[in-house]
Amino acid sequence: MFGPLGVQETLRFPTYRGTEEVVCLSFGKQVLGLRQADGGEFRYYEVGLEHLAVLVDTWEELDEIYERCLALDVSIHFPPEEDRDIPGYWEMFVFDPDGMRIEAAYYSPDVVGDGR
Repeated sequence: MFGPLGVQETLRFPTYRGTEEVVCLSFGKQVLGLRQADGGEFRYYEVGLEHLAVLVDTWEELDEIYERCLALDVSIHFPPEEDRDIPGYWEMFVFDPDGMRIEAAYYSPDVVGDGR
């Protein structure tokens, strides 16, 4: 559907929870991961963003973000760890002041090994 705009499906996998499938769409260097919301039916203005993710260029940047969050006493949901579904994909999650979950992630270009 979005192919003419340069959007391609780059990854599709069932999650460790076993309740949904994640579909990743890429456009340039950016990736958008989509998954079905838990329960209920879609209705305008009632489905929100589960979390926002940003990719960093190096493992050191991910570690630096984590250290900075610790120093600023940011509410950390998960420290940097390897994703349960994607080997070589390292991520951390924090909550912003409004409770929105934010992910910072790093993966090596070939997504092989431990990503460091």
